[in-house]
Amino acid sequence: MTESTTVTPDPATTAGSGRGRSRMPSRAGRRRRAGRIGQVHPLVALLWLAPALALILGVVLYPAIKLFDASRGEYSITGLRKGDAGWTNYTKVLEHPDLGTVLRNTVVWVVAVVAITIVLSLALAQFLSKSFPGRRFVRWAVIIPWAASLVITSQLFVLLYDYNYGIINHVLLSLHLIGQPIDFLGDDSWTMFSMVVVGVFVSLPFTIFVFIAGLGAIPEDVMEAATVDGASPWQRYRNITLPLMRPALMIATVLNVIYVFNSFPIVYTLNDRNPGYLHDTTITFMYKLAFKSQEKDVGMSAAAGIFNVVLILVVVGIYLKIINWREETSR
Repeated sequence: MTESTTVTPDPATTAGSGRGRSRMPSRAGRRRRAGRIGQVHPLVALLWLAPALALILGVVLYPAIKLFDASRGEYSITGLRKGDAGWTNYTKVLEHPDLGTVLRNTVVWVVAVVAITIVLSLALAQFLSKSFPGRRFVRWAVIIPWAASLVITSQLFVLLYDYNYGIINHVLLSLHLIGQPIDFLGDDSWTMFSMVVVGVFVSLPFTIFVFIAGLGAIPEDVMEAATVDGASPWQRYRNITLPLMRPALMIATVLNVIYVFNSFPIVYTLNDRNPGYLHDTTITFMYKLAFKSQEKDVGMSAAAGIFNVVLILVVVGIYLKIINWREETSR
């Protein structure tokens, strides 16, 4: 016969284990406690956001409101407001005889500068990502055009392009590549090309370093695996590098479109000697309407400024929609 043994639990042990279970918070309790810890009082959050909100209100929102108000005003030749003009200024801008030329120049300027910058920056970023003697010095040198003032850089190119004393004409004549000097900034067939060269020159540094950062984020083991599988350099670049560079390409393209579109110093400095609007973009067109043209109309200039803001927002919005911004930035 098997003798059964009954084990009586120790009251002290039972009590201790009970106290231990009562002290252990449940999963729901831990969630509630974490939620309380993560919560921030609205006034505290507003206090931390106050500097950024003040900057946005003072630098973005308030000037935008004043610009819209100015676009609906009528001004004297000295800039004094004489009264309200309603939507007349917008109508004048849309009916301006040179608006089509200005819009065409803007499209050529932005597309040419951004496209050439992206292509050259991809190649230069690949080169600067390799190890070679003096790489650090070359990277520092690339930053100089970006760090220098746009007005100074543009004025430097005005001297380089000079018809009589410019270094570019001197070199081309010395090499017997041309028979007579080229009027880079006075000849209509050369003016836009000369401006695009300067635009690409000042846009390269930022874009190159964006792409260097993108190349540095590509895992090395992925490239090594592709090499082991027998992929050629071009196949690795097309099927691995470019797809993984899409977020960097997106950022560089959007920022360059905004930057080039709003680039006033380059276009104005290089094109200041030419009368009319034959080589102007919408930014310099807006400025000339107020200060340099026969209209000298501040209201028309402000209306053109509103059109500029709407145009760049529409272009950037369409681009982000096409490349699926949320998908690319979440990678």
